Amino acid sequence: MRRCVYFLSDVHLGLDVCDPGAREERLVRFLESAPAEETEAVYLLGDVWDFWYEYRDVVPAGYARVFAALQSLISRGVEVHFFSGNHDIWCYRYFQSLGIKVHHGPELVSHSGKSFMLAHGDGLGPGMHVYKCMKAVFRSRITQWLFSTFVPVRLAFALGKGWSRHNRLARGERYVFKGESEPLYKWSAAIDPQPDYFIFGHLHCKVDMKMPSGAGLFVLGDWLDGSDVLCFDGESLSRL
Repeated sequence: MRRCVYFLSDVHLGLDVCDPGAREERLVRFLESAPAEETEAVYLLGDVWDFWYEYRDVVPAGYARVFAALQSLISRGVEVHFFSGNHDIWCYRYFQSLGIKVHHGPELVSHSGKSFMLAHGDGLGPGMHVYKCMKAVFRSRITQWLFSTFVPVRLAFALGKGWSRHNRLARGERYVFKGESEPLYKWSAAIDPQPDYFIFGHLHCKVDMKMPSGAGLFVLGDWLDGSDVLCFDGESLSRL
């Protein structure tokens, strides 16, 4: 029996727009509805949390039902993978301690003979030099050590929530995918050999297109006022 593989991203748990409680409830319902005997893996492709920062002994409060649902899947043999996004970049040991496999960059994986290039998608492709420099600073161990050592927990989370209130999601702005001129498309086109599928998040717009190689390029939508999940059933990839 073929088992399904699921992909989702950009839930932005904790972002105070639309209905945060309903958004978390939708995610929990989805995770609880995935029967372990029919599910091979769940891939969380970043920005599942709108702000996540771990200190050595402190993690963000809340989300107990989300973690309980993920651990229930893991305990029943389902692989759960998390790709850090630009909002939940600072995750360290906590997810691994729960059995979640953490990735901090693009990864090529295989299921049922099909290959998938997976990433959150931020900073991939030409240009975006300022953003790439900022990302390198945020990923720096020195930066992380300085932040953890000198920024009190309460202030750190206040800064994180303040940043969220001023991003384009909070302002209601939507990104328009640029087709073949999109940096993410150019990055994908340069991969050799080409996988069967590219799947990304980050842009908050649903994209389903074919590359010249025949590879499928998918961008996941967000969960702010709905949901978006891609399902691979062992033969084809489709949205639920």
